[in-house]
Amino acid sequence: MSFGYRVLGFGSGGGPGAYEVEFLVVAGGGGSFSNVSGGGGGGGYRTSTQEVAPGTAITVTVGGGGTGRNVGPTDNSKGVDSSFSGTDLTTITSTGGGAGGMAPGGQGGSGGAGNEGVNTLGGEGNTPSTSPSQGYDGGGGVSGHGAGGGGGASQVGNTGSPGHGGEGTQNAITGSATYYAGGGGAGGTTYAGIGGEGGGGNGINGVPSIQGKGQDGTANTGGGSGGGTNYIHSGVAQASGGSGVVILKVPTANYSSTTTGSPTVSISGAYTILKYTGSGTYTA
Repeated sequence: MSFGYRVLGFGSGGGPGAYEVEFLVVAGGGGSFSNVSGGGGGGGYRTSTQEVAPGTAITVTVGGGGTGRNVGPTDNSKGVDSSFSGTDLTTITSTGGGAGGMAPGGQGGSGGAGNEGVNTLGGEGNTPSTSPSQGYDGGGGVSGHGAGGGGGASQVGNTGSPGHGGEGTQNAITGSATYYAGGGGAGGTTYAGIGGEGGGGNGINGVPSIQGKGQDGTANTGGGSGGGTNYIHSGVAQASGGSGVVILKVPTANYSSTTTGSPTVSISGAYTILKYTGSGTYTA
């Protein structure tokens, strides 16, 4: 079950002609590494509604997913932050999802899961802390019973047996309800976890003679990576997290059409929707 939430922040600019813009900011999901890997955490998920003055340049940064690795834990597979900022606006930053397959799992917007081991811990979500929470903890691993699932935007990842990823959060800012920032499912030798709704990748079920990667998180959802199995570190890279996204909802009557970065532009009722899958700007 998923819950939506909003961060309300009103810029101090205002003035004649100012209008409200809604924002959705999702960071990149965490990648995975190590053998019998936990799933990557979903990217941080935040929303905001702010008053924007005409002429304000809004800078959008979209984070990539964490890169899957075949060694660890010195390799950092955390997802990359997404954000927007502008003069007299409250900057909103969503933190990249924590890496899966660490002991404990990596911290982030949602936490990465612990790998299979003697009660390895999941990583902390909502790190750094935001209110409302931008994500949840990853699940822990259990010796002999599999790794944990990555945390999602609305749910903690499961602990072992099997380590399903936490669910993401549904948002209809585009006019179509879509889930974002699901946690990745765990890899395992008996059980494989399923990725959380919102782009989380599924884990792979293997045995010591099978080495492989889980599913990558879905691009532009902030989904965490699915865990893999790679017992002897033979060079099989693990799965990567899904890239993030930043979406603006602008009243069409006020839309300036001045953008950089080639956002996808669509219409939903009385609003123009700008979907950024790469960094860019919008001038109000």
